[in-house]
Amino acid sequence: MAEECRIGDFLELVGPDISTTCVFSRLDDPADLVRAAAVSRTWRRFVIENSLSKSLCVRLCPEVATVAAAAEVTRSPPSPSAPESDSERDYRIYSNLASALVSDSGNPSVGCVLRCIGASSTDTFPEETMVHTLDKHELVNFHPSYWSSCGADDPEEPESLTYRLNSDICIVDEIRVQPFLAFFQYGEPIYSSKRVRFRMGHYKLPRGSESFVTHEDENKMINADKKYMWTYTSPEFPMLQENVLQSFKLPHPVLCIGGVLMIELLGRVQKQEADDKYYICVCHVEVIGRSLSPLFMIDISEPGGYSILKYLPDAKNLSAEDKAQDNTKDSLEWQSLVARYIQMNHIAVLNARLMHINFMLEDDDDGVSDDDLLE
Repeated sequence: MAEECRIGDFLELVGPDISTTCVFSRLDDPADLVRAAAVSRTWRRFVIENSLSKSLCVRLCPEVATVAAAAEVTRSPPSPSAPESDSERDYRIYSNLASALVSDSGNPSVGCVLRCIGASSTDTFPEETMVHTLDKHELVNFHPSYWSSCGADDPEEPESLTYRLNSDICIVDEIRVQPFLAFFQYGEPIYSSKRVRFRMGHYKLPRGSESFVTHEDENKMINADKKYMWTYTSPEFPMLQENVLQSFKLPHPVLCIGGVLMIELLGRVQKQEADDKYYICVCHVEVIGRSLSPLFMIDISEPGGYSILKYLPDAKNLSAEDKAQDNTKDSLEWQSLVARYIQMNHIAVLNARLMHINFMLEDDDDGVSDDDLLE
């Protein structure tokens, strides 16, 4: 009687194929997949051997599929007495990544541009360099603040602005772009593009090898696809010929792997009366998202330029004291990744403070404001 009432394991009853395609593939909450893996040893082995945690990450953010490999970096080298399989390690890494992708409680969405990489062209340096797009004010120190392309006879000639984000791996929800209104020209023309498109990814060469904006080479910045690995390309969005900060919500939150974002400005609307050429001018740019660092970092392999996901479980408890103390006992890879994270944070904070100082100086200078200048 007991034998007749015995219930077999669910996986054995329906088979592995149906279990994967019809049951586990419908689990969209990372916590549900972890709970499933905790049901029994059989279920755990099934989840791990079929890479279901990585599959869930790919469903949440398709860009994860471009990651070539994953590795775990701890403060101390792992003990050789407790070896584990690559599949078990990947399960732990991608389970934590899936949780980070859906949870924004720790890092709410904020502006996440770190600095400029380069523009496809610039009309006049430094008066019209793309660095001005990081300032949200249309006047800085009594001068118009905007980037301008070079003039073109063809209204369909595109332009692009490329930025480094403040994290190697982050979720981007929205990009905001404000076309520039040339209030100093007759008729106050607005030099918007017709459409915008966004690309995200990373430079193919190792960190530190990018060419950043300089006086000599800004108009020759390399924005060609062959220099980058683009892991995401958005659809095209129409841009209004209006002097407002226009919001472009992406179809889904995008995982930017590598920390590089390119804004493609497609088509020109406005001619300049002085030379009868088409221009595109941008006043301000914002990229809204949230960082997944320092829990996750990205390294670029040589020479193929493939991305390698690094998981730092000990970084969950990374504090100011940890940053300041003697870390001579920590692994070299851990020290390198944490130092990189701290450096990027430092640059981001410094840039924010410089922007604030410029704004305060502008407002306090003889009590004259931007509104006074425009009257």
